[in-house]
Amino acid sequence: MATRFARLLAAAVLQMTGGVATLAAQPLRDAALHAPFDRLLRTHVRDGLVDYEAFARAPEFTRYLASLDTARVSSLSDDERLAYWINVYNAYTIQLVLRHHERESIRNINRTLGFLQLKGPWNEQIVRAGGRVYTLDQVLHRILRREFHESRVHFAIVPASKGAPPLRGEAYVGARLGEQLEDQTRRFLGDTTRTWYRNGVLGLNRLFEAYERDFGSTRKEMVLFVAPYVTLRPTEPQRKRLEEGKALLYYRQYDWSLNSLSVSGRAPDVTGGQARPR
Repeated sequence: MATRFARLLAAAVLQMTGGVATLAAQPLRDAALHAPFDRLLRTHVRDGLVDYEAFARAPEFTRYLASLDTARVSSLSDDERLAYWINVYNAYTIQLVLRHHERESIRNINRTLGFLQLKGPWNEQIVRAGGRVYTLDQVLHRILRREFHESRVHFAIVPASKGAPPLRGEAYVGARLGEQLEDQTRRFLGDTTRTWYRNGVLGLNRLFEAYERDFGSTRKEMVLFVAPYVTLRPTEPQRKRLEEGKALLYYRQYDWSLNSLSVSGRAPDVTGGQARPR
């Protein structure tokens, strides 16, 4: 009887400790999934610029992309899912550049006679995630924007261009997602070479023009979103207008040249036109 009781007690303890171990491991699920991408980013990204040749040579990058396809996305928490889809977007943007051997501008992909084909780079069915196939546009518009409504995601996803926010040198993970998104936002909007305010005029990246409603229901709300992050001169006479959301807006030219560590001999692909809703 005592032996049987001991066996039952041991089984109960094993079940309990196994359950605790499972619960304790849950916050690390996406960290383990994205660890290979994290190592690649830490090694091959400098100041937001990418060593595409190194990614092309790395077999672990191919394995990481395969793991994104087999991942059980439905089992992840909300923050883990958002981190997953940000990493999917950034990883497959790198893969798109590698697949087409492009080293000057992502906009050259699927371009014919100087014009973008209807498919374009963002509508190529390249993304394999969670057992399904997507385009980068579908990941952005149908998943990241429609499902999560997180404005700061625009500073985390990077369409392989120097005009975009710099690619972060680490993978996104659910346990640190809020901290990572806030840091990305602060770094991008606090950089006076990218965002500035002078004499009542707020200079912004064209992503704000393309996705204005993602930052508020009105233009004033968008300015109020940006205002806390902007580096202001102490003597700025019209800082009150910014803090009240009344600044005039100026959208800066967008540089579509590839965010590559290697420099090509061609002039940057700079446009004053609207940054397209990718």
